[in-house]
Amino acid sequence: MSETIKARVSRVRFRNEQTGFTVLSARIGVKTIPVKCTSIADITEGMLVTATGVFSKDPKYGDEFVAETIIAEPPTTTQGIIRYFTSGFIKGVGATTARKLAARFGSMLWDVLNNNPDMLFQVEGVRKKQIRKLIASWNLQKENNEAMVFLQKFGVGPSTAMRIIKEYGKDTITTVKENPYILADDVDGIGFKRADSIALNMGYAPDGEHRLKAGILFDIKDKSSAKGDMFQWEKDLLKGTSKLLSVPSEKIKAQKDALVEDGTVIDNDGAVYLPSRFSHECSVAKDIIRLSKAACKEICVPDDLGKDKGINYDDVQLDAIRVAMKSKVMVLTGGPGTGKTTTTNGIIDAWSRAGLKILLAAPTGRAAKRMKEATGRDAKTIHRTLGWGGVTDTGESVLDHNRDVPFSEDALIVDEASMIDTELMSYLLAAVPNKMRLVLVGDVDQLPSVGPGNVLRDIIDSGVVPVVRLTRIFRQAMDSKIITNAHKVNEGKMPEIANNRQSDFFVLSENDPIMVESLVSDLVARRLPAGYKVSPSDIQVLTPMRRSNNGVSKLNADLQARLNPQGKEIIFGDTIYRAGDRVMQTRNDYDKNVFNGDTGYIVSVDTESMTLLVDFGLEEPVEYGRGDLTNLQLSYATTIHKSQGSEYPIVVIPLTTQFAIMLQRNLIYTAITRAKKVCIIVGQKKALAMAVRNKTIQKRNTLLKERLISEDKKL
Repeated sequence: MSETIKARVSRVRFRNEQTGFTVLSARIGVKTIPVKCTSIADITEGMLVTATGVFSKDPKYGDEFVAETIIAEPPTTTQGIIRYFTSGFIKGVGATTARKLAARFGSMLWDVLNNNPDMLFQVEGVRKKQIRKLIASWNLQKENNEAMVFLQKFGVGPSTAMRIIKEYGKDTITTVKENPYILADDVDGIGFKRADSIALNMGYAPDGEHRLKAGILFDIKDKSSAKGDMFQWEKDLLKGTSKLLSVPSEKIKAQKDALVEDGTVIDNDGAVYLPSRFSHECSVAKDIIRLSKAACKEICVPDDLGKDKGINYDDVQLDAIRVAMKSKVMVLTGGPGTGKTTTTNGIIDAWSRAGLKILLAAPTGRAAKRMKEATGRDAKTIHRTLGWGGVTDTGESVLDHNRDVPFSEDALIVDEASMIDTELMSYLLAAVPNKMRLVLVGDVDQLPSVGPGNVLRDIIDSGVVPVVRLTRIFRQAMDSKIITNAHKVNEGKMPEIANNRQSDFFVLSENDPIMVESLVSDLVARRLPAGYKVSPSDIQVLTPMRRSNNGVSKLNADLQARLNPQGKEIIFGDTIYRAGDRVMQTRNDYDKNVFNGDTGYIVSVDTESMTLLVDFGLEEPVEYGRGDLTNLQLSYATTIHKSQGSEYPIVVIPLTTQFAIMLQRNLIYTAITRAKKVCIIVGQKKALAMAVRNKTIQKRNTLLKERLISEDKKL
């Protein structure tokens, strides 16, 4: 049962500036105990607070008070006023100015600030510029408090309100009143369902225009992020949105038609797209056909190609090289050990000898690094190749290279092409001029791109450009169980399990998910480093899901505790960040020049400024403030999807039936192929068998194949 208490703050023990979560030491009667609260207001030592909440007992710290609401009364003493204004929460006031304000107005200062701020200009020795800054900061704080009260009336908790206020500032109340559904798009951590709850609490009609339109857009975006769809078929969209909102589908149809009318969505013969997705898909189709039909001078393959390196290309490899010499666009695909890298180097060698200037690119930093090592030539991410400079307020991408300023080189090879989503491919192709040759290299049997679309498979299946598939596993690769078992899995066969010391592929059987978690941690922290004389940094855990005992979140916490248990740290949400931690960027950040999937190490932590530096292998470490940490996660363990384009010396894969929904053949195939030297599957053989049997590849809603065929017929 809730209680209301008054307490005097003796110390501020912790404050999360991102969420407003605060831990105070406060005197209640004769006893000082921790008080936990979330507040937008700054609370300083000496303040009297009124809090409503419950007493509880923390297993580690004992008695505490958990506040649902907390109101701080402004200090009345000179020292209290000085402490409040010098806390940094109100801008523009130092100790000297605070002392002058306290001396002039005393406890009346708060009334002056609220009701007659012009009186502050009467204070001697304080510059007018300072007073103006103080008034502006105070008014902003007052507006924020009003917004907090407004939001809490509609069931918005303090931490969520903090994020909303941070996004909209002084316009918070007006913006949310006008359309609370925009919160789902604008504010991190607020999805449609949360915004819908707020809107309904505000009195929005369950079948009102704002709600129905927001529900339609949510269904399109949700299916895109969850399934990789480019669009939704109208019948599925109406059915899904009707179920989501509990509103008849005919009302949904009316609002869908309204969204089409105002250009918010595009209905292409029953395929309902967001305009940007429609544009990107059409653009990819047109540009592929444009390039494939451009004039192309055939280059002869030198008779002695590869001889200086002792390479004898087989017939299929030579065919691939010949196709690249006479085609403007081609696809080179194949599994591990089939010679994609050797063939790619042959193409590069032949082009170079013909005097062509060549660009090399890959979707991720790790993939670009691998490409550079394999070719001996500079290779960059696609983003950096394009000179990506971010996105404007209108949603337009800023690029050094685009249709108006194309690449100046003669040829482009893109590795790990299966990872490229439709949007990124559209930007890349737009920058490729007609004079340029293009080779897309990738393993089409791996997982498709994380983003919407299935570009490489659609290009291959369309038949509009030459495709060479390498299938022969070379003799040296046959010695690797990693490679042979990857191909077995891809063919729907159980891998060969020897588990002897000479093998590079192991399956450690364990049926208990808790024991799987423990075994994975011990392998990474102790057994594998000792057995193979490697650093734990050479070992990567790949798991199908984020949640569960053997998901990313739990394993990262376990491994951090084993591998990096102490040191300077910053706590953000449920995650601890320490110097030495392995981390991954989870969202493109153009200002920092780091992109989704980039990995690095925390090199330093500053607990005073609450910042950390991450080494991504760039010229300088990248600084992260508290507000940036939402885009950074520990990466001792990562999802298999996030590992695409990367290779690691040793890979450990936890596998249990807890992951049943994710157990698919191409998922396990992708995970196995990430290992260079050793691959270890830990868990239930039943789960492995389920994955190998399940060849179902969830079909994505994409019409790129059909558009490619249609564009090809036009020219």
